[in-house]
This record gives sequence, C-alpha cells and structure tokens, in this order.
Amino acid sequence: MNKPHFVKTGCKINLGLNITERRPDGYHNLQTIFYPVPLCDELTIREQDQPRASSEAGADTLTLGGHPLEGDVQDNLVLRALRLLRQEGFTVPPLHVDLRKVIPSGAGLGGGSSDAACIVREVAALYGLPLTQERMERLVARLGADCPFFINPRPLYAEGIGDVFTPITLNLSGWYLVLVKPEVFVSTREAYAGVHPHQPAFSLLETSALPVGMWKERMCNDFEESIFRSHPLLSEIKEELYRQGAVYAAMSGSGSTLFGLFRSRPDCASAFAGHFTFVCQL
Repeated sequence: MNKPHFVKTGCKINLGLNITERRPDGYHNLQTIFYPVPLCDELTIREQDQPRASSEAGADTLTLGGHPLEGDVQDNLVLRALRLLRQEGFTVPPLHVDLRKVIPSGAGLGGGSSDAACIVREVAALYGLPLTQERMERLVARLGADCPFFINPRPLYAEGIGDVFTPITLNLSGWYLVLVKPEVFVSTREAYAGVHPHQPAFSLLETSALPVGMWKERMCNDFEESIFRSHPLLSEIKEELYRQGAVYAAMSGSGSTLFGLFRSRPDCASAFAGHFTFVCQL
C-alpha cells in the first residue's frame, strides 16, 4: 500500500427489538431488525514508516480523534480485528490506523462493531487476502454478535443472540431520520438485568412489511420499559420526537440513542439542544 487509504464506515439502528427468552448459557435470544444509517466514523489506514515484526505484540498502532473513547486503546476493536487476521494466518504488515469517531460510543448504534468489520473488509481488499464475505462475517462474529452485519450492511432480520441473519426487503429511502444521543450511559448488564423475556404480541417481520405509520402500535424495543424508568430523560426525548412529528420513534439497541422517522425534514435542533443530534434523509 503506497499511500494512506481513507474509508468511512456507517452505523445502524434497531427497528424494534424483542427479547424472547433467556438461554441456558446466560445469554438471551432476541428478534430485531438492523437498518444501516449513513452516520460514519472515518478511518485512515497506512503502513508504518518503520515497521516492526508483524508477530510483535502491539505491532499495530491506533490514534483516536472525535468523540472520546474510554479504556485501553489496545482493547479497541480495530486493533483486535487486525490481531485476529494474523492469528488466522494472514500476512498483514504492521499498520497505523487513524480513527475519527463521529458515531457516539455507548449509543446502541454499533459504531465499534462497524469499525472492526470495516478494517477487516478493507485490509482484505488492500492486501488481496482470500476472504469471502461469508468467512469475513464468521471471523468478525468472534468480536461481537452484530459485527457481521457491517461487512455488507443492508436491512436484516436478526435472531438468536443477534447473530443469525436473514436479509429482508425493507426500503426507507426518502424518510428523514433523526438520531438523538444524550449524555446517558446504559451498560449492557444494566439493560439485560431489567428485561422480562416474552414472545411479542405482533410478529416483527410482519410489522416491518406494513406502512411505517402502523409501526407505533405494533413495534417496540423491550429494553425501553426498564431503561426509561432508570433514565427518564430517554423517555422524554422519545416523547419529544413524536411531538416534533415523528411517525415512528424508538430507542436503538440497548441505548442510549433515540431515533425518529419523519416524512419531511424536521426543524428540531432547538428541541434537542445540548444533545448529540444527527439528521439525514435515508
């Protein structure tokens, strides 16, 4: 690779999320729909100027910009994905990656998973690694249940622990999307501690095939009930999305981003002042 390689990598929202049962292994089975969103992190990949042996621990380096991330940089999914490629026997020179975080972390948008899938996909293409889409999906699944979605983002129905995918025909082109992410952190442990698994009253797949105007009464995110009790600000934001004219609004994943779908571009900047807000046409 003679020059830096720049790429953007998007995120997702969950259109409905049902927790159906607790598994013997302690995880939960769920049903959800992933839909890709063009809010993107930015990655610049380059070979190191003075490369070290690729087998050396910490051979790759990562610099972070944009939204701050907590924790040890060596635990970032981008570096873990590169290490995983080498563990699988692929030859990749030591790389330096600049990651500009535009997607908020801890938001239920899958930003970290997207970064991991992107680095695998791009490095495979740059260095001609013999990786099919299916094998890349299996590989990144070891980093997170939703990582495989980002190898080839398109609307998917997810089951199991969120790792069994079925492509679906769902087109929200033309709809306006508003994302609102307050300074509220919801841990995965907290999110699952409050849920009561059950079978949904309405089939999520069948509901997704109906007009968006019918979703409000038939589609939900099972995490909302308990999380809204603990973090009432999230409930208030959802209610405000509806007051602003959203046809459907919900929390994405286990939070803490709320999103709304609008028929026309809303003017809601003042309503969500002080929160991260993103507006786009899908």
